[in-house]
Amino acid sequence: MVELGIKVKDLNFRWANGDFVIKSCSLEIPKGELWMLLGTNGSGKSTLLRLLAGLLAPESGYIQVLHPVGFVFQNPDHQLVMPTVGADVAFGLVEEKLPITIVRARVQEALKEVNLLSLQKRPIYGLSGGQKQRIAIAGALARQCKLLLLDEPTALLDPDSQIQLVKSVRQLVDKQEITALWVTHRLDELDYCDGAFLLEKGLLVDRGEPKRLKKRLMRLRE
Repeated sequence: MVELGIKVKDLNFRWANGDFVIKSCSLEIPKGELWMLLGTNGSGKSTLLRLLAGLLAPESGYIQVLHPVGFVFQNPDHQLVMPTVGADVAFGLVEEKLPITIVRARVQEALKEVNLLSLQKRPIYGLSGGQKQRIAIAGALARQCKLLLLDEPTALLDPDSQIQLVKSVRQLVDKQEITALWVTHRLDELDYCDGAFLLEKGLLVDRGEPKRLKKRLMRLRE
């Protein structure tokens, strides 16, 4: 039996005004794979990610995910809170009350994994958008997260930084057997994932092989 990183069954969620955002959603992602979630604005992609992260509570349904969970927002400025790179990566370890030697080792290893070890003492404000996103990912790695949820992490990046970031996550998934779900609207990013889902108005309408979904969406955009 395939070990799963994410399992969702018959998930429903609606806002206080009664409008359903997620309807009867069921999906599975094998452990150690990178899948992408596509859909138009307002289709429920970000809401689904927040349900998986436990930031929202479903009305009904079943959610099972690997823990710890790391979440990367579209705008990294919304989650980077410390003045320097090293301090920010270490911030997520505060609750674990680890010895300082272990904290330093985890921070350095996490920064090494995202190729930013040389920037450990750099002020956050001096980083590019792509570097900030990799710092956010490093924070999740330092916490030894088993699941990474990324909400359009390349939306604010230039094309070169975009591809660099998706390649970095692809390598992390392969090397550390992290499970990742990546929300995107950029079809070229599908070249780097193991599978993809298509969400429309809260309904999961398609799933499977990335190249097939990419062709389907390209036809719709013609």
